[in-house]
Amino acid sequence: MSLEYPVLLVEDEPHIAAGLKFNLQAEGYRVTHVERGEAALEHLATHDCALVILDLTLPGINGLEVCRRLREQQNQVPILMLTARGEEQDRITGLSEGADDYLGKPFSLRELLLRISNMLRRSNWQPAADKLPGVYLFGDNRVNLTDSLAFTAGGRIELTELEMRMLKIFFRNAGRTLARGELLASVWGMAPDTETRTLDNFIVRLRKYFERDPSKPRHFLTVRGRGYRFISHP
Repeated sequence: MSLEYPVLLVEDEPHIAAGLKFNLQAEGYRVTHVERGEAALEHLATHDCALVILDLTLPGINGLEVCRRLREQQNQVPILMLTARGEEQDRITGLSEGADDYLGKPFSLRELLLRISNMLRRSNWQPAADKLPGVYLFGDNRVNLTDSLAFTAGGRIELTELEMRMLKIFFRNAGRTLARGELLASVWGMAPDTETRTLDNFIVRLRKYFERDPSKPRHFLTVRGRGYRFISHP
């Protein structure tokens, strides 16, 4: 596979999700898994995906509503809808809301992989430019990415180049755990195995800027033994 296709898997049944993720990764796809429709919409707001595998029955908003909202937002990402329902009307409803294909459970893994391959070939997906909106909103905060300004509960903040670089990395990877080494290399150009408190001190500063209670962060989270994760809407 010449491209590492990013695939979003939206499935709330753990055993099904684990099996699908394992097999998709074995085929060379880069898989992000979420369990709720709300999390899927949040991920797609800031990430470029080649395809969405979407379960119809989800906690919170269901797969049909996710599909409907994406199409209303003019997001034309290919959607393969999965469901335990096999009735013709359910298939028609899913397709009418904008799904590109439909597969009932239980399904053949081989058929699923073939359908995915065919959908990607038809879409001729290419990585989009890694862009963020001019203004990024999270919690009580507004960050103007063009002017390097933040407006928080504590007031107006002029952000440094390094602070902006760090924030953009977090914003582009919202919900994903970023390893310490990855952040050190991306922001400071350090070797990933560098022993330093620079990163930790930087996170403390971001929490002071943007968290309601820096001692109990809700946006800039520590993932013990791994790194940090940014959550835009806890």
